[in-house]
Amino acid sequence: MDAAQVTAAVNAVMPFGKYAGRRLFHLPEPYLVWFKQQGFPAGKLGEQLALMYEIKLNGLEQVVAPLLKPD
Repeated sequence: MDAAQVTAAVNAVMPFGKYAGRRLFHLPEPYLVWFKQQGFPAGKLGEQLALMYEIKLNGLEQVVAPLLKPD
């Protein structure tokens, strides 16, 4: 992963479901764990969700928080 991919994932918006409209960074960890158990969607969104899962699992939110762009 490069910095551009991490920045894109942190600022991406969830397009569907209970948390539609929220940035992936702000998704609750249990929601990401559910995706991990069920299988992440195919494509770029799935890759971004998997990355956010790893960030939250490893407690790296404070490291990537500065990458959030203002609303």
